[in-house]
Amino acid sequence: MTKSATHKSVTRGKAKGRTGGTKAARAGGGRALKGTGTTPAHAVSPLAPAAQKALPALAGVRLASGAAGIKYPGRTDVLLAELAPGTQVAGVFTRSKAPSAPVDWCRSKLSRGKARALVVNSGNANAFTGRDGVEATRQVAQAAAAALGCSATEIFLASTGVIGEPLPSSKITRLIPTLCAAEARDSWEGAASAIMTTDTYPKLATATARIDGHKVRINGIAKGSGMIAPDMATMLAFIFTDAALPAPVLQQLLSRGVARSFNCITVDSDTSTSDTVLLFATGQNRAHGRISRAGDPRLADFNRKLDAILLDLALKVVRDGEGAQKLIQVDVTGARSDQSAHRVAMAIANSPLVKTAIAGGDANWGRIVMAVGKAGEPADRDRLQIAFGGHVVAEAGARARRYDEAKASAAVAGRLVKIGVDLGLGRGLARVWTCDLTEGYIHINGAYRS
Repeated sequence: MTKSATHKSVTRGKAKGRTGGTKAARAGGGRALKGTGTTPAHAVSPLAPAAQKALPALAGVRLASGAAGIKYPGRTDVLLAELAPGTQVAGVFTRSKAPSAPVDWCRSKLSRGKARALVVNSGNANAFTGRDGVEATRQVAQAAAAALGCSATEIFLASTGVIGEPLPSSKITRLIPTLCAAEARDSWEGAASAIMTTDTYPKLATATARIDGHKVRINGIAKGSGMIAPDMATMLAFIFTDAALPAPVLQQLLSRGVARSFNCITVDSDTSTSDTVLLFATGQNRAHGRISRAGDPRLADFNRKLDAILLDLALKVVRDGEGAQKLIQVDVTGARSDQSAHRVAMAIANSPLVKTAIAGGDANWGRIVMAVGKAGEPADRDRLQIAFGGHVVAEAGARARRYDEAKASAAVAGRLVKIGVDLGLGRGLARVWTCDLTEGYIHINGAYRS
C-alpha cells in the first residue's frame, strides 16, 4: 500500500485532503481517496454515504489526534478523547480466544465504571504480542494518566491494525502530552479518520434524544472494513453522550443494542482479536432526573436513538467492506426460533458462493438453498421459499412456478440486494447484513502488511 500525505503532529478541524461527497464513486465504481494522512490511497467505497454531516460538540468530550508514525510516517494514527471527571463507561468486546492486550486491559478496568480518557491507535493491533504487548499497554495508559492527572485505571485503550507486530509504545507516549495540551478541539471527522486502517471513509453518527423531557446528545464514531463477523466484529466503535447515566444502565443498553446491530453484520466471517465497543456518558447534561435502571420508561427515546446510532455505524462498516460493491440484506422468517433464524441468515451471509454470485449479478438461488442446508438448523426442503427482492425464485422444493430470470437478475443487479428466505416452520425471524465478495478483497488483503 502506498504512503499517504504528511499531516501536522496534531490535527485540528477537518482532516486535511478529505474529499466531499461520493457521487463520483457511485457513478464510477469508486474513486481514489487522496492524501488524507490517515489511510493509503485507494478507491472510496461506492456504497459510502453521499455526504457526511458534521457532528456537533458534545459536553465533556475533548478530541485530539496526531501522527505518531506507528506504521506509516506522517499518517494521523493516534486519537485521544479526554473525558470529563466522573464519566461513566460500558463496553462489549470480541469473543476471540486470542484477544489483544488493549481488550484485556479494558475488560479488567470496566467493572470500575469510570473513565477519564480513551486512547486509540491505528496501524498496529497490539495483539499476540506477549508480555511486551501488555507492557506497551500499561505504558500508554500511564502516560495518559500522568498527562491528565488521573489513575491509569480510568484510561481506556484500543488498537487496530496488523496482528503480531510489537507496538512501538514510545511513539504514542511521546505524542500524548502534545495531544493533551492542544488548545483546539479536533473535529469528530478527524477523530474517526485517525482510527482508520483499510477503511475508505470515516464513519460517524449523531442523534438528539430526550430523557424525562430534556434533550441529550449522542455522538458515535467507528472503524471497520475487513475481519468483520459477529461477536464483536477489526472493528472499533466509540459512542459518547452528555447524559448522566450510571455504568450498569449503560452496560445493559449497550449489550442489547450490540446484539441487534454489530452482531448482525459480517464482511468475511472473520472475528477480530481487537473488536471493541465502548459507551461513555460524561454526565455534563444533568437536566433530566436521576436514572437508576435500564428499564426506566424515561429512557425509551434514548434507547431508540442509541440503537439507531449503533445500527447506523454497523451498516457503514458493511458498506465499507473491503472491495465491496453491493450491500446485501438477508431476511429469514418462519424459523423455529429467532436464534435459529439468525444462524441460518448468517450461513447465507457468510457463504463465499452466495457473495460471489451477487458480485457477478448472478441470481443463483441454488446457492441460497446450499447455505440453508448447511446451517445445521431445522429446515424442510419442501417448505422452503426463497426470494430476490420481491420476486419468488424457489418454493415447495423446486423452482417457483412464476420464476422469471429477467426479474431475478434485475433484483441482484443494484447496489442494494435483498434476499428473503422463509423456512415455513415457525415464527422465528432475523435480519443480517453483508456485502458481496469481489477481487478487491483479495487485492487489499494480499498486500495488507506492505
